Amino acid sequence: MNPKVESRPEGGVTIERYVSAAPHVEDRVQTTVQLRPSTFDTYPGQTQAKENLKIFVAAARKRKKPLDHVILHGPPGLGKTTLAHIVAKELGVGFCGTTGPALDKPGDVAGILAGLEPLSVLFIDEIHRLPIQVEEMLYSAMENFSIDILVGQGPTARSVLVPVAPFTLIGATTRLANLSRPFLSRFGIQEKLEFYDGEALQTILLRAAHMLDIPLGEEGAHALAVCSRGTPRVALRLLRRVWDFAEILNAGVIDGSLVARGLARLDIDTRGLDRMDREILRMVKERYHGGPVGIETLAVTLGEERSTLEEVYEPFLVYSGYLSRGPRGRMLTSEGANYLEKSSPV
Repeated sequence: MNPKVESRPEGGVTIERYVSAAPHVEDRVQTTVQLRPSTFDTYPGQTQAKENLKIFVAAARKRKKPLDHVILHGPPGLGKTTLAHIVAKELGVGFCGTTGPALDKPGDVAGILAGLEPLSVLFIDEIHRLPIQVEEMLYSAMENFSIDILVGQGPTARSVLVPVAPFTLIGATTRLANLSRPFLSRFGIQEKLEFYDGEALQTILLRAAHMLDIPLGEEGAHALAVCSRGTPRVALRLLRRVWDFAEILNAGVIDGSLVARGLARLDIDTRGLDRMDREILRMVKERYHGGPVGIETLAVTLGEERSTLEEVYEPFLVYSGYLSRGPRGRMLTSEGANYLEKSSPV
């Protein structure tokens, strides 16, 4: 069984990990069953962001005005795209979705904006990857619902102000700091999505299992939730892999023991850490005596790019309390040391 490949388009790095929160090709495949929740009430977790958006949406509908522009930020796989779809559905308006890398020319944005119906939602995923020229064109569109079009060439060229229908821009990003300050200031609603707790993940898993007719028991759902790194995308991916084992082994209901067997075959422990996660922790402990160790030094020792460590591996290790980041470098925490003492090779 080969691990899926995560593609890192900005760094050209490929990392083979089941527990990556980045989307795999399999995650994008449309199935006959729609797993995305379609309303706020069926969307588990993210309580604060969800409740805030419910109020903002209700106010916009009451005024019959476009919702203020929204930026959703946080780690990958937490449901930013799903929330954007829900906002559009709750508003009762049209939805147009695209990605930052797909909009490489101002003309691309102009064409999309010209085709929007009044009050529609325009969703741009990976909005931090918009070229600066496209970003600047969006300034006037977001504030005044108009765009500047350059007509003609050379000395006869002139700028023409073209109105567009009132709309709501919803941007999703994993790198809020990469957005320019003028651009970010034009988003009146800014919500951060957090990692999910075990209860919310268990709800997501049981709902998906019911819709896909997967025989998942409460015990199995709990075991999967614990090792899903607080990320629904990872939870659903692991559910499908454990389902594969259950089918071949004729195991019937997926329980905790079957989940443990499946995870062991995937080289993932019961806390959701894979081989590379454990290697990072062991390296800090054994080679650098628990730290602190600089990120560049750690990257060279592990044979990984610095950006890969910072963006792919570290977020969950820090969130879990196993690793800490400081001005002097990375340090193994007491919880991380305790984990290494208790863990054994999977």
